[in-house]
Amino acid sequence: MNPSKHLKLFRECINSGDLSHARKLLDKIPDSDLRSWTILISAHTKRGHPKEAIRVYDELLVRNVRPDRWALLSVAQACGFARDLRKAKEIHEDAIRFGFRSELVIGNALIDMYGKCRHSEGARMVFDDLAVKKDVISWTAMCSCYMKCGVPREAIQIFRRMMLSGVSPNSLTLSSVLPACSRLKYLALGREIHGHVIRKGMGDNVFISSALVDMYASCSRIMKAELVFLSMRKRDDVLWNVVLSAYLSHGECEKAMRLFSQMRNELGVALNQDTWNAVISGFAQCGETKKSFELLAEMQKSGTKPNLITITAVVPICTNLGSLKAGKEIHCFVFHHGFLNDITSATALVFLYAKCGSLELSRRTFDLMLGKDTVAYNTMIFANSIHGNGEEAVLLFNEMISSGLQPNTATFTAVLSGCSHSRLVDEGQMIFHSMAKDHGVEPDEQHYSCLVDVLSRAGRLEEAYCFIKEMPMEPSATAWGALLAGCKVYKNVRLGQVAANQLFLVEPENPANYVMLSNIFEASKLREAGLKTRELMRDRGITKTPGCSWVQVKNKTHTFVSGDKTHVESEKIYRFLEEIQEKMRMAGRLPHTDYVLQDLDTEEKELSLCHHSEKLAVAYGILNLKGVSTLTVFKNLRICGDCHDTIKFIAESSGVRIVVRDSLRFHHFKEDGLCSCNDFW
Repeated sequence: MNPSKHLKLFRECINSGDLSHARKLLDKIPDSDLRSWTILISAHTKRGHPKEAIRVYDELLVRNVRPDRWALLSVAQACGFARDLRKAKEIHEDAIRFGFRSELVIGNALIDMYGKCRHSEGARMVFDDLAVKKDVISWTAMCSCYMKCGVPREAIQIFRRMMLSGVSPNSLTLSSVLPACSRLKYLALGREIHGHVIRKGMGDNVFISSALVDMYASCSRIMKAELVFLSMRKRDDVLWNVVLSAYLSHGECEKAMRLFSQMRNELGVALNQDTWNAVISGFAQCGETKKSFELLAEMQKSGTKPNLITITAVVPICTNLGSLKAGKEIHCFVFHHGFLNDITSATALVFLYAKCGSLELSRRTFDLMLGKDTVAYNTMIFANSIHGNGEEAVLLFNEMISSGLQPNTATFTAVLSGCSHSRLVDEGQMIFHSMAKDHGVEPDEQHYSCLVDVLSRAGRLEEAYCFIKEMPMEPSATAWGALLAGCKVYKNVRLGQVAANQLFLVEPENPANYVMLSNIFEASKLREAGLKTRELMRDRGITKTPGCSWVQVKNKTHTFVSGDKTHVESEKIYRFLEEIQEKMRMAGRLPHTDYVLQDLDTEEKELSLCHHSEKLAVAYGILNLKGVSTLTVFKNLRICGDCHDTIKFIAESSGVRIVVRDSLRFHHFKEDGLCSCNDFW
C-alpha cells in the first residue's frame, strides 16, 4: 500500500474514532507530517482521552519532531482537560523553548490551560509576558481563570483593567465576571454590566441572562431578577433553575411553587435531576419539610432517578425533624437506589439515626459500612458523645487511630466532648495532651473549652479555673459557660460569680448565663443575690428564651410551649401531670422550686414547674403510646432539674423508656429510674 493510501486510511480511522489503528498507521507513513500527529492529539482530546493525547505529544518529542503552534495548541487543550498541572508547566516551557513565547494565540491557550488546572499564578505569568496587545480572548481567559481558582476580586480587577484598556467585552467575558459580582455582592458593577448588555443587544443570550438573574438574586434584588427572567424570549432549564433557587433562597415558597408548575408546563419535558434537587432542598431550607417529601415522591413517579445530591438534600430534613420513622424510610430509599455503598450517604445515615435518638441503629449502620474514613469515625464518635456514651467514644477513637486514619480537629472535639459527658477526666487529659505531640493537631479554643468542661463536670472547678487562666488564647464564652455549669452542679458560688461576670462581658445578651447564676444563688439560699441577678437581667431588657418541646405521635409532630393549653388534649395532659406530682410527693420526691425565677410562693412555683414544655410533651406521648416501648421528645433548651427528676419518675412508674434530646445532649431515661447522664448535664 502506498503512503497516500495509508494517509487516506489514517484519516478514515480518525473520523470513525479508531484512534489506536490510526496511531499504528502513522508508523507506516514514511513522511508522516506534523499535521497528522496534531490531528491525532486533537482527536484523543475530543474523544475524552486527554491523557492519551499528551502521550502522543510526548512520543512526538521523543522522535525529535519540533512541534509547531498547532501541535502546542492541541496539547495545551489536552492538559487543560486532564487538569495535569505538572504537564501544563512543561508545555509552557516548550512554548518558550520553541519560540512561541510572544504569540497571542499560544498565550491565550496557555492561560486557558492554566485556568482549567486551577493555577492562577501560571496563567498570570503568561498573561504578563505577552508582548503583543492582548485581545478580548486574553482578558476573558484570565478573568475566567481567577473565577475557577476562587478569587473573584482578582477577576473583577482584570475586568476593570480590560475596560480601561479599551477592549470591549464579549458574551463570554460577561458570563465570567457576573458570577464574581454575585459572589461578592457587587450590585453597582452588576448594574453597569447589565446596562452594557442592553446597549450591545446581548439580552437574549441565555448564559448572560442566567448570570444576571443570579447576580440580582445574590444581591437580594429579587424583583430585578424576575424582570430579567420575564424579558427572556427563550428560557432553558438552567435559567429556570436559577430563578427557582432565587425564590427559595429568599423564602418566597409560594412564588417558587407557581414558577415550578409553570416551568413544567412550559418546558413540556421531564425535569432533570438538578431541577428536582433544587426544589427539594430549597423547600427544606424554607422549613417546608412536608412539601420536600412530596416532591421527592413526585420526582420518582416522574421517572427521574434520585442521585447523591438528592440524598444530601433529604437527610437533613429528617435530622432536623428528629423523625426516626422518616429516617428509616430514607434508609430504605438509599438502599433501593444503590447508594448504601457510598460513604457520604452511609455517614449521613449514621448521623441521622444518632440525632433522631437511636444510637443502636446509628452503630448498626456504621458497622455495615464497607469503608470508613475520618468523617465516618468522627460522626460515630460524636454520636456516642451526645448520647452520653463516653467510654465507647474513646474506644472508637483508639480504633480509628489503630486503623491508620489521621484524626483531625473535629475528631478531638467529638471525643473530648464524650469524655466530658461521661466524666472521663484522665482519658480526656491524655487525649488533649496527645493532640500536638502524637498527631500534629494544635489544640484550638474549642478543644481547650472541652477540657474545661471535662474538669468542671468532674467537680475539679479550681483546676478548671486555673486551666482557663493559662489558655494561650482569650477564653471564649464556651469555656466560661462550662465552668459556670459546673459551679451550678457543685454549688460553688465564688467561681460561679467569676465565670458569670466574664460571660456578662463576652455575651451580655445570653439569658442562660443570668438564669444559671441566679439558680446558683437560689440553691445556696442567697436569695438577695439571686434577686439582684434577675433585676440586672430585666434592666438590660433580656428575657429568658421560651422553652419549646415536640414529640411525634402517629406520624404527626405535636409541639408544646411552657404553660401551653392550646392542645386538644390539654385537660388530660395536665390531669396526668398532677397525678404524677402527687405520686412523687407521696414517695418523698419534692419539686425543685429553685428552677423557677419568678417571685412566686412555693405552691405557685410548683404549679409553674408542672407546666414546662418537656413535661407536657412527655405526658402527651405517654397518653398516646399505643404499644410503643420507647418515647422520644425534643427540646430547644437544656432540660431543667425538676423536669429531669419528673421524667425519671415517669419512666420508672410507667415502664416506658423515654429519650429526651435537649440543646446539649440526649438523656435516656430507663425503666429502672436512672438516666444515661448520671444526673449531670
